[in-house]
Amino acid sequence: MLDFAAIDFETANECATSVCSVGIVVVRDGEVVDRFYSLIQPEPNYYKWFCQQVHGLGHSDTDDAPVFPYVWEQIEPLIEGLPLVAHNARFDEGCLRAVFRCYRMDYPEYTFYDTLVASRRHFGRSLPNHQLHTVSKACGYDLTNHHHALADAEACAAIAIEIL
Repeated sequence: MLDFAAIDFETANECATSVCSVGIVVVRDGEVVDRFYSLIQPEPNYYKWFCQQVHGLGHSDTDDAPVFPYVWEQIEPLIEGLPLVAHNARFDEGCLRAVFRCYRMDYPEYTFYDTLVASRRHFGRSLPNHQLHTVSKACGYDLTNHHHALADAEACAAIAIEIL
C-alpha cells in the first residue's frame, strides 16, 4: 500500500467522543507528503487522571481549542480518497465514528487498516509484544514522543510503509 493516511487520536476520558488531539500523516507513493496535528476540545469536556498521565494533556491545553467539526474541516481535504491506517484501528475508528455521531456529521465510511493486526501477522512471536513503540522500533522507526498524536501517527505510517 503506497497511498494512505495514518491517524491517531488521544482521548480525555473513557468516552470515545472525548478526542482531545489528532495526528495525521499523509503518505503518497510510499513517501510522507503531509502532516497535521491539532488539539481538540473534548466532548464531554473533562479529563480522567489516567488519560492525563498517558498523554500529558489537560484543560489548559484544550479549553481554547476548536471542537471536532472545525478540526475535521481541515483534515478532510488532506485525506480525501485515502484509506486510513491506525495502530489498533478499532480504537481510532471507534473514536472517529463516535465523534461523527456526537456532532451529527455524516460518516463517509472510511476504510481502515490496522498495523497492530499486520504486525501480529508479519512478526508473529518474534517480538515481545505488538505495542506501537515495539513494532515501530522493529520497523526502524524511533518513537521518542509516544502518546503524542502526531508522533504516534508518524510511527504508524512508518510501520505501514514497512509491512503493509
